[in-house]
Amino acid sequence: MLDHVSITVSDFAAAERFYDAIMAALDVVKVGRSDRWLGYGERADAEFPDRVYIAIYRGAKPDEASSRHWCFKAKTRSEVDAFWRAGIAAGGTDDGPPGLRHYHAAYYAAFLRDPDGNKVEAACHRAV
Repeated sequence: MLDHVSITVSDFAAAERFYDAIMAALDVVKVGRSDRWLGYGERADAEFPDRVYIAIYRGAKPDEASSRHWCFKAKTRSEVDAFWRAGIAAGGTDDGPPGLRHYHAAYYAAFLRDPDGNKVEAACHRAV
């Protein structure tokens, strides 16, 4: 459904530590960096149209929006656990520890806030 997403952060160094950690836990590659942006995932092209990419830009602190969040797919429940641990260790805050959720019987997820307060989630849909 999504091709790419762009978000902003005000503390670029803290965001880089945080996103480097959670993306590594999810086995997502860092594909670029400059003084104003970070990129993770892979951009889609004609040969690989199903790729997904997230860009994190230096900008103003995002407005509070309690329902807005980004959910990253995890291949396993252990990746969800690793995402949560890595995010906490890298300056994120807990917004829902790893565990089963009510969305469906196998929905296993964890929620974090990045250092700027952006809400991020990792979810695994596999039964085991």
